[in-house]
Amino acid sequence: MTIRVALIGNPNVGKSVIFNALTGGRAHVGNWPGKTVEKKEGICRYKGERIEVVDLPGTYSLTAHSIDELIARDYIVKEKPDVVIDIVDASNLERNLYLTLQLLELEANVVVALNKFDVAESLGYEIDVQELSRILGVPVVPTVATEGKGLRELLEAVVESAKGRKRVITVSYGKAAEELISKIEKAILKDRGLSSRYPTRWLAIKILEGDEEVLKEVERSPYKSEILEIIQ
Repeated sequence: MTIRVALIGNPNVGKSVIFNALTGGRAHVGNWPGKTVEKKEGICRYKGERIEVVDLPGTYSLTAHSIDELIARDYIVKEKPDVVIDIVDASNLERNLYLTLQLLELEANVVVALNKFDVAESLGYEIDVQELSRILGVPVVPTVATEGKGLRELLEAVVESAKGRKRVITVSYGKAAEELISKIEKAILKDRGLSSRYPTRWLAIKILEGDEEVLKEVERSPYKSEILEIIQ
């Protein structure tokens, strides 16, 4: 069995250190198709499992406002990796968990690597890892990548998550927004092609946000007029 894993995280969270540690520094380096952005891929093995690791560009969000954001989002949406390791800076949780939320709304199978855990502790932060895992509904593994700490536990969580069922999390945006999201979702579900390629709730939220790439998909839908009428 080959497990396909994508690494994602904000810039400067230690993503490259974790990638090199997992792959032993042996990586195939190229460019993303049609882009000048570097693409790194490597292989690691754990408990007899072959794990293909792709290093996605560092990004703060998946809003597709930049080429890095678009590459990361497209890979998760279209390639559907078995597991997405979201590398989070434990010393800067609030900013980092914004990307985590977007990954969960995208219905990715997420494992959170709570990196720089030593830095968080040195700052006096106390993080209830089990409670954070419960709230997010995904495994959360403390790591100190520069010292190799937590990487074995991270691989264990990846293998377990690849074999298990991911939990879909729903964050409420309030009554008015939820009513619109529900109406848009119903319209999207009529388009089997569109609804089979993307999570419908995520699409509805992105349509409300005016996401340019998602609106291009709507333009090609036979139900375009119905969807656009709702958001008018």
